[in-house]
Amino acid sequence: MYQKILVPLDGSELAESALPHAIHIAKASHARIVLVSVTERIQGFRVIEDRTERIEERLSPEARGKLEKQAQWYLDKIAKQLEAEGVKVDTDVQFGSPSEGIIACSINNKCDIIVMASHGRSGISRWSHGSVADKVFRASDLPVLMVKARGAADNIE
Repeated sequence: MYQKILVPLDGSELAESALPHAIHIAKASHARIVLVSVTERIQGFRVIEDRTERIEERLSPEARGKLEKQAQWYLDKIAKQLEAEGVKVDTDVQFGSPSEGIIACSINNKCDIIVMASHGRSGISRWSHGSVADKVFRASDLPVLMVKARGAADNIE
C-alpha cells in the first residue's frame, strides 16, 4: 500500500518515538523510509539607535554547511540502525520552516504517508508553543500518522 514513508526527525527522543511505527509499516508494506531533518533560519532582534528591529540572519555558507553536516550525520546514524533491521532508508536535510520543509520533502520524494511524533498538547499550550505536527497535518495532502510520545503532556487544561 505504501512505498515511501516520511519520518521527520529533529534529534530529540520525542521525534524518534515515531520510528517504531514507521518501521512496522515499512516492513509490512515493503516500503522505504525517508528520514528528514529541517533546520530553521536564525531569528532575533537587535537595538539600533533607540529602536528595536527584527532581523532574520541568513546563514553563511560555512554555518549552513556545518549545520547540514551535523543533520546529515544524525540522519545517517539513524539510517544505519533502520537498515540493520532490514528497512530501506533515504535521507534528506532541508532548511527553513519545519512544517514547510517536511511538506516539501514529502512532495519531492513522492512519499505516501508521513509518520511523526507530537507532544500531544492542546488548547493554550498548543497555541503558545505552536505545533509542527498540527501544521503538517493541516497543510499536507498525505495521510499523517501522529504518534503521541510517551510522557507527552496530558490534554487537561
